[in-house]
Amino acid sequence: MNELQDTPPGAPGSPAGGTAPDAGSPAGEQPVKPVIRAAAAKRANASVIGMVIALLVSIAAFLPVVLMNPAPNGDGYRPNINVSAIAANAAGVAGFTPVTPETGDTFRSNYARWESGSGSGVATWQVGYLTPKESFIALMQTRQSNPTWLQQQTKSAPVTGTRNAGGRDWQLRDTGKGEKSMVLDYRGTTVVLTGPAQLEEFSVLAAAVVKSLENNPAASISPSAATAP
Repeated sequence: MNELQDTPPGAPGSPAGGTAPDAGSPAGEQPVKPVIRAAAAKRANASVIGMVIALLVSIAAFLPVVLMNPAPNGDGYRPNINVSAIAANAAGVAGFTPVTPETGDTFRSNYARWESGSGSGVATWQVGYLTPKESFIALMQTRQSNPTWLQQQTKSAPVTGTRNAGGRDWQLRDTGKGEKSMVLDYRGTTVVLTGPAQLEEFSVLAAAVVKSLENNPAASISPSAATAP
């Protein structure tokens, strides 16, 4: 018998007899593929569908709120403040007619209020103005002004001169850091304008303040105000 015999096809160890079994699997076994049961697959699909439905419901509920509250435009938020109406209400407790400078549409008010002065001891009429150049000037008017209060309102700025506006000489105070103030004692009250706006804008508002003061009755100075510290 010939010692060199051909190896039969498919015999173990033969590279030509089909595909060799996976090295990591027992001989003769094919790799096991994971199988998801129909019930588990149905539950998974139901969970995904539920999440999508919940998201759509949330969007539908939130969308009307977004549509009713559109984003502000580039001009920023500018509330509609009726300064004259608020001043009329404050006049009864102020003891004077609060100024309501007429500036047309060039200056816009973002607040107007009467402060009783419970903290400072000085009751004041206060109005905030947004200027045409997008800056700010605060107006304060009182008949109880005193040096301490005035220093606080002008941020302790030194007097740097005077500036005429509305035919009146206003005291000019400047911090040297952008903040400045114009102060006027006229017809029984003290008016302070303060903020970072340019002096040209201060002058426009100050002239409107003088006109309002001249149209209003002069304030009577009470003894308590005259002797205030």
